[in-house]
Order: sequence, then C-alpha cells, then structure tokens
Amino acid sequence: MRSLLVGIALSALYACEAQPEAGPAHTNALAAETSPYLLQHAHNPVDWHPWGEAALAEAVRTDKLMLISVGYAACHWCHVMERESFEDSTVAAVMNEHFVSVKVDREERPDVDDVYMRACQITSGGSCGWPLNAVALPDGRPVWAGTYFPREKWLEVLEYFVALRAAEPAKLEAYAAEVAADLNDAGAQPPVVARRRYDRQIADDNAARIVQLSDPAYGGLAGAPKFPMPSTYEFLLTHEALTGRTTGSLVLAKALEAMARGGLYDQLGGGFARYATDEQWRVPHFEKMLYDNAQLVSLYARAYRATGEDAYRAVVTETLDFVARELSAPDGGFYSSLDADSEGEEGKYYAWTYDQLRDLLTAPQLAAVETAYAVTERGNWEDGKNILYRAPGGPQDERAAEVLAEAEARLLEARSKRVRPALDDKVLVSWNALMLKGYVDAYLATGTQAYLQRAKEGARYLEATFLQPDGSLLRTRARGKTHVNAFLDDYANLADAYLALYQADFDERWLLRARALCDYALEHFDKPGAALLYYTSDEDAALVARLVQEGDNVLPSSNSVMADNLLTLGAVYGEATYTERARAMVTAVLPQLAERAQPAYWPRWLTVYARLAYPSYEVAVVGERAPQLRLALAERLLPQAIFLGSRAESTLALLEGKYVEGENLIYVCEDRVCQFPTPEVDKAFDMLEVAER
Repeated sequence: MRSLLVGIALSALYACEAQPEAGPAHTNALAAETSPYLLQHAHNPVDWHPWGEAALAEAVRTDKLMLISVGYAACHWCHVMERESFEDSTVAAVMNEHFVSVKVDREERPDVDDVYMRACQITSGGSCGWPLNAVALPDGRPVWAGTYFPREKWLEVLEYFVALRAAEPAKLEAYAAEVAADLNDAGAQPPVVARRRYDRQIADDNAARIVQLSDPAYGGLAGAPKFPMPSTYEFLLTHEALTGRTTGSLVLAKALEAMARGGLYDQLGGGFARYATDEQWRVPHFEKMLYDNAQLVSLYARAYRATGEDAYRAVVTETLDFVARELSAPDGGFYSSLDADSEGEEGKYYAWTYDQLRDLLTAPQLAAVETAYAVTERGNWEDGKNILYRAPGGPQDERAAEVLAEAEARLLEARSKRVRPALDDKVLVSWNALMLKGYVDAYLATGTQAYLQRAKEGARYLEATFLQPDGSLLRTRARGKTHVNAFLDDYANLADAYLALYQADFDERWLLRARALCDYALEHFDKPGAALLYYTSDEDAALVARLVQEGDNVLPSSNSVMADNLLTLGAVYGEATYTERARAMVTAVLPQLAERAQPAYWPRWLTVYARLAYPSYEVAVVGERAPQLRLALAERLLPQAIFLGSRAESTLALLEGKYVEGENLIYVCEDRVCQFPTPEVDKAFDMLEVAER
C-alpha cells in the first residue's frame, strides 16, 4: 500500500463605472471564520468547510471521502495551489462532487495538522510540508496525505481516490486501519521509569555533535535549506556557560553572524524571515513569523550577555523595532506573521532591481550599497533582482558609514510605499508568550525599561483575553473572537514567559500565574502512569489519535518547555512533586539524548538535561533596590541560577527572614542552603563561581 501511495506523491476585466461592483461569484462556509488563512479561501468555488463536527457529520451523511487541506496565511505554496487548483472551476467540481473538503489553519489547529502531517510521513515517505492535503474516510481516518501538487497532478490524485473508492472500497478501509494503528503507536506514552543518573558526558557529546553537523563556512547545520533553529544555539550557549568549554563557540558565532548578515535578516527593516533556501543564508523564504523573531531576540540577547558583542545587541534592537512597527496590535497582543508574497510575487516587497536603486539613490549612495550589499546590475538573485545581504567587509570609515545609512533610510522610505505583504493578524497565546520572553531577555541584556514594560503589557493582555475563570486558556483571537481550547504549548510557553517575567521584576503575580498554568496542564493533559503530557486537553473533542510532542524543532516541544518550567517551580517552591515530574519527563527521552545522533531534534531537552546534570543554585535578592540588583546580576549569563526576590517581606519560603529594612542583600543558595548574604554584585558573582565548581 505504502509504495503505491508514495508513487502518487512523487508523480507529484473591470465593470463599467456606471455598474455597481459585482460580489464574489462563490462564497462557502469559511466566510464565517476568523482565521485570515481560512478567509483567503472563503470565495473559492470549492465548497470548503471549517474543521469540526459539522464537517465530519456531513461526510458521514453523504458517505463521501474527506479532503483535508492544511496551510497557513504566510505560506507561499499554499497560495500557489489555491490559484492553480482551488480557484479553478473544473477542480472544484470534482472536489465538490466526490469529497467533503475541509480547510484547516495549522496555526489555529496544530492538533489537526499534527495528525494529518504524521499521516503524510507514514504514507508518503516523509516528503511532507504545506500545503498539506490528506484524503480520509468519512470518519476522518486518513488513508493518504501529500503536499503541493500542480493542477493536473492534483486532478490525477483526486480521480485516483474516486476510482479506488468506487472499485475497491475495502482497500481504503485497510489503508485507514494501517495508518490509524501507526498513529496510535506514535501517541503511545512512555511510562514513568526509575530516575537515572544524569551523566554530564551526554550533554558534552551532544554539544560536540552539533559542532560536527554544522557548516564550518556559513554557520547553521550543513546543507540547504537553512532554518535558524534558535533552541540549538541556546543549548550551545548554556553548555559553554556551564562548563567554561568553548566547544561550540565558533559554530555559534559563525551562525549568529551569518544569519544577521544574510538575506534571512531584513537589512533595512529588521526582523528575520522563516528560513533561507540556500546554504549561505542569502536567499530567504520571505515570510516573517512571530515565533522566529521572538526566539531569535532571546538568542541574540543572551549571546550579547555572554560575549558583549555589539552586533548582537543591534540585532535585538532592530528586530524589536520591526516587531513594534509591524507585528504589534494596539491592545497589547502580537500578530502572527507577514506573508512571503505581495502582488502575487514572492519577495517583491523586499527585492530591488538595479534600475530601482539607481533611480532612488545618489551616485555615492549607490556605490555604498553596491559595496555593502553585493548588488549588481545583473542582480544577485533571480530575474535581475537583488536581495540585500551583507558583503564581506563593510564601510571603511565614518563618512562611508554615514553615506550607507543615508542610502538605507532612503530605501526603507521608498519600500514603505510599496504594496505590503499580507498580515495574519490573529493572536496566538503560544507565540505571544515567546515574544514576551523575548522582551524580557532584551531587557536583561540592555537594561531598557521600555522592553520590560512591553512584556508586562503583553502579559496583562494575554491574562485578560485568554484566561478563563476555571483556569483554562483559549488559544487564538481574531476579528474580535477568542476561541479554540488551548494546547499544551500555550500553557507551557505562557508559564515559561511568566517565570521569566517574575525573575526579572520579582512581581509574584507572574509566579502565581505560572504555577496555576502548570497545575492545570498536569491535571488535564496527563495520563496516569505516563511520563510526558499529551498535546491536547482531556476536554477537547477526540481526533483520530491523541498525540504527544516529544522532539524539538524550530519551536521547542511543549513537553521540554513544561519540564523546564517544573524544574523552576520545584526550586522556587521547594516542592519535590514538580522536580520529580520534570526528572521523569527528561528520563523518558533520555534514550534519544544518549544516542547523541540528532541533537538538533532535542536541544531544549538537552538544555533541561544540563540543568539536572550540573549543579544548580537559587539567588535570592531582597531590599528596595532588588530589581536594580537583579539587572546588575544579568551582566553575566547564569543558566543554572533561578532568581527570587522581593522589595519587602515575602511569603515564599526561600525569602522568609531574609529581608532587612534599609538593606539590599543578595543570597546565593545551593539546594536551598544559603551562603552569608552580600550587598555587592561582584561578591555574589564570586560566590556563584564557587557554587559552579
């Protein structure tokens, strides 16, 4: 069956002014949705349904196969397939006659996406992406899934399954049973096992393995396309800070420099694209995602703290300027993404012809841009266009730098008048939480109070908008509607952001919120006797399979983030229940970490593992100037330190009895046993160095 299906995957005018404007020729059920991606398809001739009980019931009632198509608003190839196939009346006629067609926004319903993406990996040999298109039985069980197909090939796929259902329906039932069995295996929970010793060599070897897999010339993992993978470099930063070894420092520096100098980074407006299509980071896939920029702000901010490299600080500042300008909602939230396309063309908003540059710039400015950004008359990209990426070297003197800055300002102003890429303005809890943490990390790195205030504003917005009276969260908001039960990544990332906020300003409100979110997740995403947590709540409608996020990717897995949170809560509250659950979660994935084969799939887990393998300590800061002392302590990257503090007396056990009126004191503690306090940051650093040894 699989070989047959793999084969399928691979053979893969204006009205007169006197007339009123005509309405759309077609409108389907997506017109009532809030997701910008779903609304993009609301006027296709395909009779799309949103995911839900109504679509499943319609498939059962009509006894039709389901066609489940998953994508997201910034997805270039999703737009291409829509233009070629879903806007085509012939294709629509086949789909409407023989299928109940369902459109899914993968960012709004990642649980649905996960089920059918795993089905794609099972049936199509792992060559999967978005748009994701799955054929399923009327009950939703997938029989096959693939990705983008040109119009004629898509018609062949549709006709193949129509004919197979008519001639041999039992085969489809057998395919569905086989895929469902594989999906259930994928959702099997690893049991809680006895705690193992956390061997530091595992962390050391995985750091060395990342170096081995990395591109020595251009940074990042070898080959193309290249994704930023922030969690991988966070682990290298953590490992170096813990061990003092520079195993990964050259790889880290090469990646950070190459990403910031390449076309992946918007040299005029700041912010990162989703990935580069080439090995040198020069040609981006131009969509800009909130989650990438949030995590990269954290990464560059932490790298700046570790190295003092001014270029890293500049990336933090410019990226946050981009987020404030283009991805920030007036009510305090953050939007999801900017499209790769504008005017139907990928990258048109960002690329330049030489003639455009010559028309806009003075001769000295044009020469400066040619030198700085490797632009040519023939173009450095396709169709005579130029992408701005940094050439080797830079302005040779102060005057040259001034001329280049003048040229950049002129280009940015001209670009702002172009047709802008479409904005996906839905607000997602999980991604917003990553952005909150990015602002906290930027505050700790730069001392800019406005960054801390923006993080607090966003935290209050998420609390007011998404937190429900029973302690649960909703996931998404758009068009004035907040809906969809939140998933484990929403709880994990928001708790992580609240813990970061607490450790920055010592407002116990954030600590209490983080604990409540983790407690809710442990109650509703757990299974007795299992080590990890499910991705979906026990209050969600059942899908074909209930799955578990284990490995990390561009986004860290919800389980690795939750394990990190539980370790922190255990240290802050002195409650072994949290710590032991975190240990059980790490132990569940220890075989994969011990293989040392693919550390890029487990970097957040490796960071949590390192917290267990190396000594940890708590730093209590008390007194009226506690936040200022905390900021001073942030001058060094201390991944093994958990910070607690208060300006007055606190009910937290580790802070009780430590406040002395009129004094500002720092206590360095190991396993809740504290050394004699000091009012001096440098002496606290000395004590931390002793604790590390």
